[in-house]
Amino acid sequence: MLLPLFMVPEALTELAQDPIASILGIEAQADLSNPSHTFCPGHKCQSRTDTDLTKPIKPNMEPGISNQSFIFSYTDFTLLGFPGISRWRPLLAIPFFSIYLVILSGNSLLICLICIKKTLHSPMYFLISLLFAINITSITTTLPKFLLDLLFHLNQVSLTGCLLQMFVIYFVTACESTVLLLMSSDRYVAICRPLRYHNIMTTSFLAWLTVIVIIRNCLLICPLIVLISMVQFCRSNVILNFACENMALLSLGCGDTTKPQIAGLIVRIIATVLDGSLLLISYSTILYTAMKTATGKSRHKALNTCGTHLLVAMVVYLCALASTIVQRMETSISTDIKNLFIALYLIIPALLNPFIYGFRVSEIRKSLLGYWRERKNVFSSS
Repeated sequence: MLLPLFMVPEALTELAQDPIASILGIEAQADLSNPSHTFCPGHKCQSRTDTDLTKPIKPNMEPGISNQSFIFSYTDFTLLGFPGISRWRPLLAIPFFSIYLVILSGNSLLICLICIKKTLHSPMYFLISLLFAINITSITTTLPKFLLDLLFHLNQVSLTGCLLQMFVIYFVTACESTVLLLMSSDRYVAICRPLRYHNIMTTSFLAWLTVIVIIRNCLLICPLIVLISMVQFCRSNVILNFACENMALLSLGCGDTTKPQIAGLIVRIIATVLDGSLLLISYSTILYTAMKTATGKSRHKALNTCGTHLLVAMVVYLCALASTIVQRMETSISTDIKNLFIALYLIIPALLNPFIYGFRVSEIRKSLLGYWRERKNVFSSS
């Protein structure tokens, strides 16, 4: 579910003062008597009469070689997240690193707790721990690389590395949507078919579900990555994002990029609209059954558990929807705002999920309190 550089070539002093040029570490030399300036924004150099890296680059060609017969594509890129921030750029590492530590510690703690406590060895908690693992994977794929860029300017990435990062991001976000759907199915069986729950939700069945999730999302994401890899990237080698996002990368492509754009839209539709619709149908049936048959504490427990899962699903899908809408708005939204929404899409679910499940699910909350008391007694006795 899942996503403009500006340089003033009037004088060398103005070029040296350009904040984005300083971010990229561009060293340019220009002949002021010659209106054509040569510069190197990355690993490739091209001669052009303007220095806006977001405009298509027209490579020098020998006489007699047509545009149709000339093949040119960048294979190395520069990731430039939040390009509008230049002077205090390293300070961005402080909040992002703090958030990364909180996400790692919170999700890892609950995964370990579910593995240790035998009372939490059930299908629902297995799926919850799988969701926590997805949170760790999605954030680890992007934030460490961005932190290296902020602190040490290590923002170079090859096309292969970029496509690999893109695959992991979209794969884990699609898996997140699928796991949320499986969690709704688990609650459906538990509430609507309680007598058959243990016969249906077996360990072998969960293993098969995990394999199906992996295969389904690989088949969903791989065609998109293959189509993007076939695009010629000749406009620029600077990706105005802190991660390899398909819209940011395709904006650098030459020629027709309709197929990968359609493939990306299909992935979004399946991972959000289709899965989200099935999830709503499942929870609607669950709530109807719970209100009709369950009474007292049973009804309260069913509604509380389903409400927790629905809250997590709403956070994920609303963040995905907001990010998608902002990325599709071409001119009215700045690049920094688009970067911010992608960051929020990746960070907010991973940051909130441990707190939501830790406070709202009574079994996890009791296990956390019991674990805390055990650690406290050990330290006090020593």
